[in-house]
Amino acid sequence: MMSELKIYNTLSRTKEIFKPLNAPFVGMYVCGPTVYGEAHLGHARAAITFDILFRYLQHSGYKVRYVRNITDVGHLEHDSDDGEDKIEKKAKLEKLEPMEVVQHYTECYHQAMHKLNVKSPSIEPHASAHIQEQIKMTETILKNGFAYIIDGSVYFNVEKYARTEDYGKLSGRIVADLLSGTRDLDGQKEKKSPLDFALWKKASPGHIMRWDSPWGEGFPGWHLECSAMSSKYLGTHFDIHGGGMDLMFPHHECEIAQAKATNKIAPAKYWMHNNMVTINGQKMSKSLNNFITMDQLFTGTHAILERAYSPMTIRFFILQAHYRSTLDFSNEALLAAQKGYKKLINGLRILNNLKYTGAADSLKDKALNEEISKLCEACYEGMQDDLNTAITIASLFNLLKKINQFHTVSLDSGKLEQNIFERMIVTFKEVTENILGLSEEKITDTESLINAMLSIYKEAKEQKQYDKVNEIRTYFKESGLAIKDMKTGIDWAYEE
Repeated sequence: MMSELKIYNTLSRTKEIFKPLNAPFVGMYVCGPTVYGEAHLGHARAAITFDILFRYLQHSGYKVRYVRNITDVGHLEHDSDDGEDKIEKKAKLEKLEPMEVVQHYTECYHQAMHKLNVKSPSIEPHASAHIQEQIKMTETILKNGFAYIIDGSVYFNVEKYARTEDYGKLSGRIVADLLSGTRDLDGQKEKKSPLDFALWKKASPGHIMRWDSPWGEGFPGWHLECSAMSSKYLGTHFDIHGGGMDLMFPHHECEIAQAKATNKIAPAKYWMHNNMVTINGQKMSKSLNNFITMDQLFTGTHAILERAYSPMTIRFFILQAHYRSTLDFSNEALLAAQKGYKKLINGLRILNNLKYTGAADSLKDKALNEEISKLCEACYEGMQDDLNTAITIASLFNLLKKINQFHTVSLDSGKLEQNIFERMIVTFKEVTENILGLSEEKITDTESLINAMLSIYKEAKEQKQYDKVNEIRTYFKESGLAIKDMKTGIDWAYEE
């Protein structure tokens, strides 16, 4: 277990040596998607960031319970307490039941994550399946004096909470400044303060998604779901809470307030936030026509795209930047990522055939052994420094240079100690495949390959090269295919 793993804690704004509360067990909660639309680049970056954390903690010997939620109720338009539920709005537009919308877009999200080789979380709870837990938490907050009821809605009293607690510490906001900037906003008449947020909202007559509660029919506020589900599956104080930087305020700030008002303790020891994706220097937005879904990336169907990009190209592109830095998308950056990804995958293919040429009594090169050892160590140094995948990838390329030299025999692998040779292979494969999660994308256009082979078959037959003809027929048969010589030409079929 690597005790010197450092992660940046948003709460303290410093890199801290990771020390789990109950080693070797780690509790990790990450805010998942709101399933009212297609998965997009922002979803991909967040999912891959915390997939890397999940993978590296497991690699380091920890047993991880990774909880990533599905928001399927309570996430309102403009993220205000007076907006319309995004899923319900989509359901009305498409004349569907809200849970049909949820099911469809949850499946779309899962399919995109599978293509990106993002591991499934240990638990993936839905907000709509935890209404009772959210009602119970609201009751406790009311009992503890940090909430109030107005006409069937329950609001969290931020000003009262802020008298004894540091509301705004996570995001660096000051309550007085927040109040001066929000006093005159419309739609705030119901609440005592514009900073107060809904724990439970009374359902209007036309609202579809509604549940019974002690305060009447309604639905939970968006911030409440994560507090209720994280405490249910990870306890009142767990190790890591993560999500996109856009969630830091108000969502995560409100989560901390809810948890302290309920359990008198902050929910997480460490807070981690990934930065945003920009498109050619601009924030990704539907209004700017630069909002790109994962399906559009995979098929190349968006106007801004010059071509389709494979899932592993996108994963590599995301990993090239440190998770806390802004990631700027462009076709040029994706093409460069494609080249880099293919270099690493070619390195994996070389390793699968690389043989050790040394003998126990052969002369070894001490300097070369030390160099390879340092290159192997460097591949982990970036990961241990706040999951800096950019540094790790650079280190892999340095190691790959040596691997290529052994492959071309410009360096003799026999000059290495066998354990160093094996460490080189294990390190490159382990970091590339299991930690970075990069996998080989097999060629799927088999039709073109088959047609090319049939052209060679036809030419060999015309030139009466029957040995080659039989060889190609045998190859097809071993692949479960059959060549059909017909009057209309040469075709193929599946072997019956």
